[in-house]
Amino acid sequence: MTQAETARGWGEAVTVEVTDGVAWVTLNRPDKRNAINPAIVREMTAVLDALEGDPAAEVLVITGAGEAFSAGQDLKEYFRETEGWPPHERERLFAQNAAWQWRRLMHYRKPTIAMVNGWCFGGAFQVLVGCDLAITAEDATFGLSEINWGIIPAGIVTKSVSMVMPQRDAMYYIMTGETFDGRQAAEMRLVNRAVPREALRGEVEKLAATLRQKNPHVLRAAKSAYHHVRQMGWEQALEYLMAKADATKFRDPEQGDVKGMAQFIDEKRYKPGLGAYDRDS
Repeated sequence: MTQAETARGWGEAVTVEVTDGVAWVTLNRPDKRNAINPAIVREMTAVLDALEGDPAAEVLVITGAGEAFSAGQDLKEYFRETEGWPPHERERLFAQNAAWQWRRLMHYRKPTIAMVNGWCFGGAFQVLVGCDLAITAEDATFGLSEINWGIIPAGIVTKSVSMVMPQRDAMYYIMTGETFDGRQAAEMRLVNRAVPREALRGEVEKLAATLRQKNPHVLRAAKSAYHHVRQMGWEQALEYLMAKADATKFRDPEQGDVKGMAQFIDEKRYKPGLGAYDRDS
């Protein structure tokens, strides 16, 4: 995908706009509250592939068109209408869906932000948690309503929820199917921050600008290291992080540690706690 192509958008189910280094990726089924259907699965897979290699897209923001982030899986198009598909095609669809919502987003080579502008239900939690950071509108509505349908939050939803929400909160909403708003989502740490709806876009733009200031190679290594050490013991994590730090330093094309140290110690014009080092010097 070229910069010109991303500026024009993508397809019908997903649109893309790249502005000032930020790719705004929008699930575009507002009449269905952006429920995830096979078209979204295919287009999101292609979009993530394309944007990963597009230098114009430094940060990705995923959001939804209209009044919803996403109502989760489209039960009719994703499940019922695929019942007659050949088994290998249906399994491929399910695998693609898991890949972009979880494996791909969680380990994506660029920083990702979920901008929750409205309804966020069921399978959409996988997308939300798969993103590195999340900002929500205070009046957005969240819910794990699967219990009300006689099913459990499957796919990887329950695992995703267990990684970010306290046990008592997670169990309560999984077992009752009740909804909660953006303020409660922030209190439970499901998202980083909840802001008034009218301030949502501006807050995400500010966060994306902060991420764009960072060394992209080191930022990528830092998020990768975090996800890996979560599954390790202390001794294993120490060995891994020391090796990861050495590899990051060796492979960093900007030599950021050298620049930062020189600007802090020698030139005395940089304070690490107050922002990023000057990457252009």
